[in-house]
Amino acid sequence: MPDPTESVIIATFSAALCAFVLAAVVRYPFGEKPVAGAEAGPPELPTGRVATHLYRPLDLLAIGFILVVFFCLVIASVRAGSKAEMELGYAALLQSIIFQFGVAGIATLMVVPRIRVSEWLGLKWPAWHWIFLIAPITVVAMWCFFGGLQAAGYMKWIESFGVETVQDSVKIFQKSSNPIVLGLMAFAAIVVAPLCEEIVFRGYLYPVMKKFSGPWVAGFCSALIFAAAHGSLVALLPLFVFGCVLVFIYEKTGSLWAPIAVHFCFNGATVIIQMAVRYLDLPLDIAP
Repeated sequence: MPDPTESVIIATFSAALCAFVLAAVVRYPFGEKPVAGAEAGPPELPTGRVATHLYRPLDLLAIGFILVVFFCLVIASVRAGSKAEMELGYAALLQSIIFQFGVAGIATLMVVPRIRVSEWLGLKWPAWHWIFLIAPITVVAMWCFFGGLQAAGYMKWIESFGVETVQDSVKIFQKSSNPIVLGLMAFAAIVVAPLCEEIVFRGYLYPVMKKFSGPWVAGFCSALIFAAAHGSLVALLPLFVFGCVLVFIYEKTGSLWAPIAVHFCFNGATVIIQMAVRYLDLPLDIAP
């Protein structure tokens, strides 16, 4: 059986885009119109704490561009196969890191002319100390969920399609002998991904989608795109659930610090476990 990863990734991107467009077409023309003479300012939020008043139709072009870039890179990576990943050098890793900062920079540049970054992302969160409770609890809950999937036969089901259940990035942590590559991989996973991916997917993509399609569709679609953007079939479902959880946390706190902290702890725990598996010769096999 041919590897279905590329087809599933394409279908996931397409499903997210179609669901968003359909919801936006149905919802936006019938949304509330500004009342003449009403005071200017942000409308009252119907749900959650993530504001949407500052986004404009121009932002749809920006997120469309970001989605096309991610889609093209992911499909190219899937077609290249795991061999290319295993031969990944520090130059390619640096390019990947620069790319992630570049996409996060594009998202930021789209918004900063309208609002300060601290207000946009809720960085002046007065209840920031809750991070130390939210992050570890969420990470433990996600690992329990992954364990439940494995106990239910999820990995064996994925293997039945002829798909490798160990992600290529995990293989690099387990087998690469280049300390520069290992260091850059750890830096990208623990620092770059939590910061840049949260700015792009939760900080910008989600609220723009929420503006035009509502919070439920936006949360679902942004989580699908987040999962598909990682280009792994085995991690698609776990990362979709993780993306939904991160959206929920962002809405409940109104601050991007919370999902960044959760993402940081999740990736950090994964890196630590993989290093322990390698250097302490632990009999563990954690795929997502």
